[in-house]
Amino acid sequence: MSKITGCYRNASTGCGVDANMKIEIWSDVACPWCYIGKRRLETALAQFPHRDSVDIQWKSYQLDPSVPEHYDGTELDYLSKRKGMAPEQVKQMFAHVTETAKGEGLDYHFDKVVVANSFTAHRLIHLAGTHDKQDVAKEKLLSDHFEHGKDIGSREYLTELGAALELPASEVQELFTTDKFTEEVNLDINEARAIGVTGVPFFVIDRKYGISGAQPAELFSQALNQAWQEANPLIPVGASDAEACGPDGCAV
Repeated sequence: MSKITGCYRNASTGCGVDANMKIEIWSDVACPWCYIGKRRLETALAQFPHRDSVDIQWKSYQLDPSVPEHYDGTELDYLSKRKGMAPEQVKQMFAHVTETAKGEGLDYHFDKVVVANSFTAHRLIHLAGTHDKQDVAKEKLLSDHFEHGKDIGSREYLTELGAALELPASEVQELFTTDKFTEEVNLDINEARAIGVTGVPFFVIDRKYGISGAQPAELFSQALNQAWQEANPLIPVGASDAEACGPDGCAV
């Protein structure tokens, strides 16, 4: 867990933490560790007593912007040919990630993964955010990509997803006929570079603490509690010399 310089500014409080705790998450739909990290954060949040005061914002990131809209080949082909990884090394990586995902209740099938460019999917997440459905859109995209072999770059799939999320059909179609939300996606990616993000998932709590990678839920819990205590310190009330008990006994 590292410190992030700068601060989060809002209209009411200026430079400082918001009334709620804010967690920004840079993540790519095509990143298997991002889904695992999402689950681990959710595990920590389920145990966090101030969960209702936590706002989560998903930020766009692309591990490989050069991926074509449709890639003719498997995930194994893509990583071994385009990334120069030995096929056996890729298979071992798949096995390790699949087993780790299983521990978080996720059922990965790398043999079914459709390699596709995630840029339009990120634009859909931004659209969903304007209708308070950003997290459910992110969840569905990750699950469909890694567990169900859906083509996240397909216009047909993204249109169906928009309908399932009950997003206005006309706004979903704008993703394919205009550059709507393109600027927002690029701003997220540029902001990641500016704060030093070199890999995802990357979590930023109240623009103060940065957590890199799919860390264990225990570390997320530690960070959440520490950030909350720093943002909401106890304020002593009354005289400090009032009668009380301590390790050496009670005041007489």
